[in-house]
Amino acid sequence: MQSEVRSEGLARTAEAGARMSAAQPHESSAVHDASPAADGAASAVRGAAAAVDSESRGQSADASGSPGGLGVVRGALLGRESLVRGLASGRRRGVDGPPYLRVELRYVDLKGVRHLQITEFDERQAHTRNVAAAELEEAVDELLGQAYGSWHVETTSETLRLRYTKKGKELLHRQDDHREQETRHDRVKRRVLDPAAPFLIELGISDHQGRVKPSRQAKYKQIEEFCKLLAPALDEAIAAGRIAADRPLQVVDLGCGNAYLTLAAYHLLTAAGHDVRMTGIDHNPAARKRNTRVVEALGWQEHLRFVDATIQAAELDVQPDVVLALHACDTATDDALARAVGWQASLVLAAPCCHHDIQTQLKSVSPPAPYALMTRYGIVRERFADVLTDSLRAAVLRQVGYRVEVVQFVDSQHTPRNLLLRAARTGAKPTPDLQSEYQTLIAEWQVNPRLAQLLLPPQPADADGREVPADAAASESRGASDASGASGAARQAGVVS
Repeated sequence: MQSEVRSEGLARTAEAGARMSAAQPHESSAVHDASPAADGAASAVRGAAAAVDSESRGQSADASGSPGGLGVVRGALLGRESLVRGLASGRRRGVDGPPYLRVELRYVDLKGVRHLQITEFDERQAHTRNVAAAELEEAVDELLGQAYGSWHVETTSETLRLRYTKKGKELLHRQDDHREQETRHDRVKRRVLDPAAPFLIELGISDHQGRVKPSRQAKYKQIEEFCKLLAPALDEAIAAGRIAADRPLQVVDLGCGNAYLTLAAYHLLTAAGHDVRMTGIDHNPAARKRNTRVVEALGWQEHLRFVDATIQAAELDVQPDVVLALHACDTATDDALARAVGWQASLVLAAPCCHHDIQTQLKSVSPPAPYALMTRYGIVRERFADVLTDSLRAAVLRQVGYRVEVVQFVDSQHTPRNLLLRAARTGAKPTPDLQSEYQTLIAEWQVNPRLAQLLLPPQPADADGREVPADAAASESRGASDASGASGAARQAGVVS
């Protein structure tokens, strides 16, 4: 109904324009005087129809009638001969979020007929459907109508990045590119990390024939699956404007050890076209020397370096965009997360290792009723402590302005430590419900998470020295506590100016 009313109004405007145009003096004959007026009226009507049609499809348009950012993205997604890949993720502010965490689109040929393949990802699995040409526009418009915060679209000739500002304004970035479209449905499985990559051979993961050694299959799988989660998360951060695309990408690997992930991430991101500056940090001089020799053998020493320092003491010349941590032991993962927050890293990926800190605390507390059975048996208490630790880590990160996902990044047959915290900095303030749920959980279980000690304002302590939720009396000093917490986070930064 709204489109019909607007169409009628625009048509009346077009008629008025025609009458005004006809009333103007012209040097040509009377026979030709009507032509400009008719052309003007027809143009106005066409513009009105285009505007109504654009509204009905959910497109945006500027004052000249040209398609806005969403309209440009729509055209690219409908390009059956040119679309390589489309990715939507995140959510817009102030509106209900989309039904899935992200969606990916590409064209595939099924029995000789081209379809749009749409894969939608929730927290557990991927849901794939193939859309025929007859339903193509409807399917694309439905996706564009969902409140995703950013679109990243690759075609054979350009890359489009559309994001929305806090006020809902569209910002579209276009970049010329050249790539091939792949539409085979049953594609040969492509490895994120080619087993024959020189860095894998130098690290001893692959042999000189480019085959992963049987004894190194688990390690290869770990770093490949980690990289599979890194790549789309980085694309989303760039598309959303949280990481600038016009300068070198600063990446730090905390507790890098033998640098398997350090080199894999550098290889992956460089191959994707990023200008990467990578730093691996570990307090192991022997490992640093070995890693440096590998980097020099690969010719990567100009943009990849190693620093001999602890996670807490490491200092950087430039604030990092991305912070990685793979299997930093026990509270070293907390230290790594706290450094990332202090540096205000836009993207953090951390796969925790052992969880001794909370396990030890649970041994000396009385579990809240009726959960005593969860700590009665050692193996059950150990696994529960793992879950509790990572749940509390996610809650703390959310309270300091990060959106957090906890996902399984590799099958347990490759490593039992297979959860990954993926955090994107949004700057969002914590909700009262989140803070209340967190405080209730730590009070019920009488635990004091290491990450909270590093990042959150201090809370009053009980007789055993454990923090408890602030009561009414403590609320009077909340301002001082907030200032203390902010200065603590600042101390975690360690960026040399």
